[in-house]
Amino acid sequence: MTSGRLDDTIAAIASAPGIGAIGIVRVAGPRAFDVAAAVFRPAGGRAVHELPGGRVVFGRVVDPDGDAHDAEAAGAFVDEGLLLTFRAPRSYTGQDAVELQVHGGPAVLRAVLEACLRRGARAAEPGEFTLRAVASGRLDLAQAEAVLAMVEARSDAARRQASVGLSGALSASIDAAQRELTSAYAAVLASLDYPEEGVPEAQVEAPVADARARLERLLATATAGRFAVRGARMAIVGRPNAGKSSLLNALLGYERAIVADAPGTTRDYLEAPLELGRVSVTAVDTAGLRATADAVEAHGVARARELAAAADVVLALVDGTRPLEPEDRELVTALDRDRTIWVASKSDRPREWTAQDLGVAVRPVSSATGAGLDALRHELETRLLGDAAAEEAWVTSERQADALREAVEALARVPGASTDLQGLDLETALRALARITGRGDVAEETLAEVFARFCVGK
Repeated sequence: MTSGRLDDTIAAIASAPGIGAIGIVRVAGPRAFDVAAAVFRPAGGRAVHELPGGRVVFGRVVDPDGDAHDAEAAGAFVDEGLLLTFRAPRSYTGQDAVELQVHGGPAVLRAVLEACLRRGARAAEPGEFTLRAVASGRLDLAQAEAVLAMVEARSDAARRQASVGLSGALSASIDAAQRELTSAYAAVLASLDYPEEGVPEAQVEAPVADARARLERLLATATAGRFAVRGARMAIVGRPNAGKSSLLNALLGYERAIVADAPGTTRDYLEAPLELGRVSVTAVDTAGLRATADAVEAHGVARARELAAAADVVLALVDGTRPLEPEDRELVTALDRDRTIWVASKSDRPREWTAQDLGVAVRPVSSATGAGLDALRHELETRLLGDAAAEEAWVTSERQADALREAVEALARVPGASTDLQGLDLETALRALARITGRGDVAEETLAEVFARFCVGK
């Protein structure tokens, strides 16, 4: 998308596909009010061009090129609705803009959009309204990605993190690092221009160390950011009747899984969404791990092992009321200790073994009484968040994480390097950070990558 096309007037349906009570057609660009004047007739008779920004006007939407029902219609009647006006620069895009709010039927919205297109607007491309917001300085590139995350948020955890990104908190941290590196880069360039003057190490190494530490803290949030946006997967595993389904129900606060005394009740896995503070989790209850001649159950056991291997975190349950079996010890060996939390279930009853017997730290939990559940939730959240728990803004896209890695790797080479190599590495780091916020020299390919996933109306 070229900068020249940003001067076009664009239009698109901005509400979600399907049938709804209200739908929105958005128009933005230099001729937005010309298009609105052609297709909208205010009930009060006031000319659209005379309307200031920040007004909501009731009226009729017409298609000037259609067949009028009467002599006064000046075009085919399409619908009744509202016109919302926005004057530059106080609009989402920073340009003149209007929104037509009409009934939300697909046919109505198509008719309104087609009338706007026939009167001088062109169809907007995916993400073009937000691209214009970036071009006008209303948003930076990191905030634009937060807009997409807000639109796509399927959990409250994802919504909260998107709102932090949209507030500019991530951008502010990146900007602070850019200022420190720009200062160091200026000192290096001065030294290259006037080598006889030299450059004090403090003018380079101190700001580079500060910026690198800041960026490393941000990069450490990438995993938690991914969990916040896409969700984490938690597998619940253990022998039959260890209390896996009961624990799932207790964590959820409602009965999702069937609980029975007979072993092998869960022959396949089942999933349920779970909110753990700032992280959205898909909890997966799996078949009990045991040797079995039943082909269906054996398939479920194999699937349980696969799910545990692929999960972001594993809850491994061992029945506290029964003596340890060889399968329990085999599970300790098989599971990744860094991703596994061990639970002694049924802690409201006497336990037949100790954590020392099992060889790992164990958290006692009773699904019947709720004892230990809050502590388990806290440990799960802490395990998933890691170092991100103390940070407000998280890195939520792989594109941002890749740019941060490139910047951190470049800065790691600066201490002890020759002055000319320091300049090259600082330039590399600054360009990488510019790809995150869009401030600086940003390639067309970067913009295309960011906005390709946007819907047309945004």
